[in-house]
Amino acid sequence: MSADTAAKVGHLTGAKIIVTGRVFKADKETIAVAKIIGTETSRVYGELVKGGVNASISDLSESLAKKIAADVTQKGDTLIAKVETHEDRVAKIKKELGGKTLSVVSVKITEQHFGQHVIDPAAQTELSLILQQCGFMLADDNSTNRPAIEITGEAFSEFGMRKGNLQSCRARIEIKARDVASGKILFVDRQTSVAVDLAEHVAAKTALQNGAAELAERLLPKLAQQ
Repeated sequence: MSADTAAKVGHLTGAKIIVTGRVFKADKETIAVAKIIGTETSRVYGELVKGGVNASISDLSESLAKKIAADVTQKGDTLIAKVETHEDRVAKIKKELGGKTLSVVSVKITEQHFGQHVIDPAAQTELSLILQQCGFMLADDNSTNRPAIEITGEAFSEFGMRKGNLQSCRARIEIKARDVASGKILFVDRQTSVAVDLAEHVAAKTALQNGAAELAERLLPKLAQQ
């Protein structure tokens, strides 16, 4: 598997690292090789172990697994991209906003998870939280302040795949921001995201949350210009 293919598989499944390998015989040796691929960084490492022609595949696999585990532990920083925390993202957005006067905003994003009932809107919650933490005033149907900008959209999530106890889900969010006074569409965007968890419902919510956070990073600076 190439690094490009691994990146595509990682995007579909949420896997950060993919390990591929094979066992073959050469002359009087049995050789087991493995390729360790970081799906986010495209960094690739290789490992191999050798044994006699009648060597136990189980023993070779165990030795190879130890080498792979050591590589992942020691070289994890080069295999996995640095994760941006929620606090880091909010701080970066605040810096870009630069103390500008911010509008009153409302957020309404309908949400659906195929196969299970949606209890709460994860995308709307995450986007609203970041807006509030960055200094925007939020308004809803019960607020006395009328919003100057309305953010509306749709979001859905669905089961991706199961690997052992882990389940991955994919999510897509589509939003638009509208100036209430003029009706002008200020911003249209979409985001697809993947997340992995032990529970399908949590994985789906996390994928939606991650997608909303990425949208916020692009959206909020544009809203501050209005």
